[in-house]
Amino acid sequence: MADKMTYEILQAAVGGYAAALKCVTQYQPAGGMGDKVFPPTYEGGKYAVETRVLDGGEVAECVLLDSVQSQANRMELALLEAHRGKRIGLPLLIARFDQDVLLKKFAVTSLEAPHRAADAIFRDSLWNGVMFRKSEKGRMLDTADIRNATGLFGLCPTALLFGLWDSTGPRGGLGAKFQRAIVSEMIGISATPGVKTSSRIDPAQITLGAGPLYSRKGGSETAPDWTLDSANGAKKLGKDGKPSEANHGNVTPGITSGGFTFARAQQTTVISVTALRRLRFPLNGAAESNPQIDVAARTALAALGLAAAALTRDESADLRSRCHLIATAEPEWDLIDKPGTESRRFHLAGEAALALLSEAVAVARKAGLPWDQEVELKPSDDLVELVRRSQVLATGVTGDE
Repeated sequence: MADKMTYEILQAAVGGYAAALKCVTQYQPAGGMGDKVFPPTYEGGKYAVETRVLDGGEVAECVLLDSVQSQANRMELALLEAHRGKRIGLPLLIARFDQDVLLKKFAVTSLEAPHRAADAIFRDSLWNGVMFRKSEKGRMLDTADIRNATGLFGLCPTALLFGLWDSTGPRGGLGAKFQRAIVSEMIGISATPGVKTSSRIDPAQITLGAGPLYSRKGGSETAPDWTLDSANGAKKLGKDGKPSEANHGNVTPGITSGGFTFARAQQTTVISVTALRRLRFPLNGAAESNPQIDVAARTALAALGLAAAALTRDESADLRSRCHLIATAEPEWDLIDKPGTESRRFHLAGEAALALLSEAVAVARKAGLPWDQEVELKPSDDLVELVRRSQVLATGVTGDE
């Protein structure tokens, strides 16, 4: 029988000897058992397939459906959506690229940047007119470590949860490192590879013999990028000038390997309470931290991890095209305590997890820990120009257009 997770239970686990919080959730394709699913592909178009030993000693061929890195990104985006919807308030770095010279305007937050608070985008932006890493807030990253994580807790607590390596800062590879305290992964179990077919009928009935096509020199606003005119040494479009090089013509039906069916999919999420317990949070420049304040900060981080995982599970796992998975049961969390003790099981859906997080943050702030809201940065002129040039190259616009 699963219990309700409360702040008192979580605080006692973090302040005691609990090892981890674990949630294992089973899924099936949205189309039902036997529906083909397409995992991510890696170098050379390969799938990540391996033999694994599962619970109970089961040995099965498994395929990776969503990696640790991808799962982290999904959890961070779920937190960002909750923040934008004002369901929670999170410390957040945000750099706005809304300058008139840009062809496309956008913003980047510390929940989207690959290196989180230590990302080069923030490093090359300004806070209150000073380069971020030389500002009062940014300099904190130069001295942050597991013995003094207070500043990072207030500025970007998700970095303490999902991990951070300050490799882009002034210390390079010697910059601060924080291990992942939350790890999640999705796999397909007893996975069998399949095949996929491809074909296309051109509605314009363009045939192979109508070519070849040649590249048009100089480009044109009134004609396509290709031409049928071979004059003046024009080069054939693509490899051999076939109409298909310009996406015209039929595609001959073909069969190649692709996709998998499997007995079940499984998502495993683990929050390492042990990793959180290594972090210390001294206040006001003190050399040593207060154990009670440490527990308050660590409990807030554990609640943040629970919220991130619960929010992603509240949504169906629509991972990519033809990889939509549905949970087969309500997710439950196991609190893994000291060796020899039986783990306790808890229910925790998204709204309850957000309420737990709000309570944990309130306790942490009352203890004197920092918890910023949005910290807005202004991209430097050089960074804006670098983005502008990249946008120009991407759109094929030339000159001052």
